[in-house]
Amino acid sequence: MENVISQPHVPGDEVVIRKSASYHPTVWGDYFILQAQSSPSTQECDARMQERAAELMEQVRSMFKDTTDILQTMDLVDSIQLLGLSYHFEKEISQALNRVHDADFNDHGLYDTALRFRLLRQQGYHVTPDAFNEFKDEGGSFMSTLGSDVKGLLCLYNAAYLGTQGEIILDEAISFTKNNLVSALAGLKQPLTKQVSLDLETPLCRRIRRLLAREYISIFQEDATRDDAILELAKLDFNLLQSLHREELKNITKWWNDLAPSKNFSFARDRSVECYFWILGVYFEPYYSRARVITTKVIALTSILDDIYDVYSTLEESQRLTEAIQRWDAKVVHQLPEYMKDYYLKLMHTFEEFEDLLASSEKYRITYLKEAMKDLSEAYFEESKWRDQHYVPTLEEHLHVSLISLGYPMLECASFVGMGEIATKEAFEWITSFPKIVQASAKIGRIMNDISSHELEQTREHVASTVQCYMKEYGTNVHVACKKLQGLVDDAWKEINEECLNPTAFSIALLERIINYSRVAENIYKYIDGYTNSSTKTKEYISWLLVHPIPL
Repeated sequence: MENVISQPHVPGDEVVIRKSASYHPTVWGDYFILQAQSSPSTQECDARMQERAAELMEQVRSMFKDTTDILQTMDLVDSIQLLGLSYHFEKEISQALNRVHDADFNDHGLYDTALRFRLLRQQGYHVTPDAFNEFKDEGGSFMSTLGSDVKGLLCLYNAAYLGTQGEIILDEAISFTKNNLVSALAGLKQPLTKQVSLDLETPLCRRIRRLLAREYISIFQEDATRDDAILELAKLDFNLLQSLHREELKNITKWWNDLAPSKNFSFARDRSVECYFWILGVYFEPYYSRARVITTKVIALTSILDDIYDVYSTLEESQRLTEAIQRWDAKVVHQLPEYMKDYYLKLMHTFEEFEDLLASSEKYRITYLKEAMKDLSEAYFEESKWRDQHYVPTLEEHLHVSLISLGYPMLECASFVGMGEIATKEAFEWITSFPKIVQASAKIGRIMNDISSHELEQTREHVASTVQCYMKEYGTNVHVACKKLQGLVDDAWKEINEECLNPTAFSIALLERIINYSRVAENIYKYIDGYTNSSTKTKEYISWLLVHPIPL
């Protein structure tokens, strides 16, 4: 960290010593503006791909109709979902899994039993894990003979991560399968080696959907039993979506440049592309384009706001900004220091633009978003006070504030704003009531963030993280604290699984946004803070999804 001496922010004031986190500059700059694909030849190519994809989709629909065998049906559904194609076949998948659920299913092997469990749990069926008792010996342990069934072990491993609190057999299954898969890894052949390695790193249910599709296409391509029509469709669909996403990102980059972040907010992280990648993890489907653009702008503005409170502003300035956001009125802008004025007005103007994008029957949604942003600013200010007072709260007290300051409760509300009619007023009342699934999602993000970044953040003046809070409260070292906190993350995932099995008045399409935010946090904070330090694995992820098309 370096200190920067600023000019007085108001004439007559004393010179203010500013903090700096020395964030690295943007990785991408204007890349997605300069590389925009808008020539007639690329448009013609996209049109041909769309035509071919439409033909292939009809072939796949025929497969759903013609496949009557339950095991073949499960494999078809699994392939379609892993390849990122399920949004085209929601009706067919729902009907297929209804048949799978209703069919007699006895005396099947480990792979088939685990696949059935995973597919049905993913769809919200409350199926019991009791069927896995068939694979235990008289002593109550999983049979040692299962160790040679790598595909079955991998399927059980992924199925077990869909467990809920109290399902002990699934906890046992994770431990058993993980140990056996690690032991078997060195002796496997491709593509199974790659599949096992990726799943051991992050189980299927916690992976970012687009990254999973990109990775699974290469695995599926090496599978001798693959269906070539499905493979071709997956590649075409991925590339067509990539063209759309690049066009959106071009416009996002132009909007971001209008903010002039390197000039007006040089202390803040310049991460517009990473913001888009984050929201691409929340929804990638073409019909969510409006929602994706809105939410990307929200998270980008939130990133600057976070850095204002966390890095640059004095406590007195933070209080002024918090009060201004609570009032949400351009007339109070004169109360702010110069560097905050541009931000405050841009925030208000952008929310007005969102309102213009919404139909008259949808405009009420912005009110909920404003209130969520007000809650966020209050949480940021509370943490600023803790930082300056060198206060280390209890873990419970910390989470009461930091689950909000993570930004997920606000961002999950924002993700509903641009969606269609399924995002009802009742849905906004629910999402802003901080329901259990939102709490669990925020807990995953907060703790994963803190575990990955606490050491770096403590090299400068920073609010205590959950890691420091746990160490102080329980008298442990860093290693023990991180291990215990990781256990809370696993418990939060079980809570999400539980909520997805309980009937709600809200569409799974809404719940999926919350789950997807959790998936992004799981991946982006897995080893380091991949948002702040985005020149490493995050750059690679973005390249896979937004730079390099899949060879056809």
